[in-house]
Amino acid sequence: MHHALLFSVFVIASCGLAYELIAAGLSSYLLGDSITQFSTVIGVYLFAMGVGSWLSKYIARDLIGRFIQIELMVGLVGGFSAAFLFSIFTWMTAPFKLVLYLVVFLVGVLVGLEIPLVMRILKRDLEFKEVVSQVLTFDYLGALVVSIMLPLFLVPHLGMMRSGLMFGLMNAAVALWAMHLFRTQLAARRWLRSQCWAVILILAGGFIGAGQLTSLSETHLYADEIIFTESSPYQRIVLTRWRDDMRLFLNGNLQFSSQDEYRYHEALVHPGMAAMPWARRVLVLGGGDGLAVREILKYPQVESVTLVDLDPAMTRLFATAPMLTTLNQNALKSPKVKVINADALTWLENEKGYYDFVVVDFPDPANFSLGKLYSSAFYRLLEKRLSARGQMVVQSTSPLYARQSFWCVVTTLESAGFKTRPYHALVPSFGEWGFILAGRETQPIPSSYPVATRFLNAETTPALFNFPADMARVPSEANQLNNQVLVRYFEQEWRKVIR
Repeated sequence: MHHALLFSVFVIASCGLAYELIAAGLSSYLLGDSITQFSTVIGVYLFAMGVGSWLSKYIARDLIGRFIQIELMVGLVGGFSAAFLFSIFTWMTAPFKLVLYLVVFLVGVLVGLEIPLVMRILKRDLEFKEVVSQVLTFDYLGALVVSIMLPLFLVPHLGMMRSGLMFGLMNAAVALWAMHLFRTQLAARRWLRSQCWAVILILAGGFIGAGQLTSLSETHLYADEIIFTESSPYQRIVLTRWRDDMRLFLNGNLQFSSQDEYRYHEALVHPGMAAMPWARRVLVLGGGDGLAVREILKYPQVESVTLVDLDPAMTRLFATAPMLTTLNQNALKSPKVKVINADALTWLENEKGYYDFVVVDFPDPANFSLGKLYSSAFYRLLEKRLSARGQMVVQSTSPLYARQSFWCVVTTLESAGFKTRPYHALVPSFGEWGFILAGRETQPIPSSYPVATRFLNAETTPALFNFPADMARVPSEANQLNNQVLVRYFEQEWRKVIR
């Protein structure tokens, strides 16, 4: 019997860690700054487990019955935690962080009660040293398994809501299994059995309806009709449409509007490319939507474009969906284009080729995993891949709304040895947006554009490189891997804008 209970320890350890990781992952999806979210959620969760372990001493009678009921409570609260938190974020005006930490604390207390009770039950059949060693062994083994399975398999295929509910069902199954193991020692068997099946039915109903709940919540979160959603291992991809305006959101953040994306992508590509008629090999980092590639392919002298984007779900979507291939003019299917799905920093460390022009089109540095792609170390790696006269352009957030963040990127590029030429353009969906040309030599401002453009022209281009007083340079530190100061600047500045 004790072997079956030890296997239950493996299951409940897996479930406990899963709830913790799901809460931390969901909060980083919704709030950004993944290090802060994971650190605070894990800290609160571990503290709550300590509180639960302390409270377990007050459970003196009917240990098995109390264990079964705690399993059912963990299954219900933990199983529905992701669905509840996402609904709070999208539907309620309640302070999300307060609710998040209350839910994490409650789950942590319940999980903290589990292991002490199991150890006290097992103590009847095993020596104390055997109880401790075996329980902790299965506990840590369960944590290892779920830490691998959750991000690699469960969340990409089930999503966070269904993953949480699946683990809730596992907790309820442990309760039902304990009912069977200790059936001769339980006084209120019928009542406990009714509780078990009621919880299982509730969780199963939630699992079946999770897709509808997600769709309902996202419909409230996004103003326009949602026409596509997908959760990849890296991000939540949502496409919306209102009349002829299609919008892409990654983890809830707008990436483009089809109404004005041409302004952004023309400003990103052409001020650099128009002054480089000799450019043959082009590298695009990020930009998995293929819209920057579309603009690059307008130049007939370009022989090859290498696109490096982390998420294969993005590049696959924008290479196959008709409504999106129409927008990017089937750029990702061009014989000149090679698509590589890899982390840009890791890929650069191993790349040996040289490029005449590099487009750095990453999402804004809202967290530390993105902030590393704006660091001096990253730019030094990139410099090694530039040809003798090579240039690059970096999208650099808004010099109006995130002024210090923008000039931090300029400072970081200069600290890596680049000569920079910052500029800006108005993109209605985003506001005033910033870009930086960088190279070993200062890039001249183009006097004409040899390709068709809808936004740029020679007469208005000089104004892009002129910064008015409210966007003029301000002091800032260089962004380095060991300080990630840019992420702090970005979070502080955009928090004021959102308010």
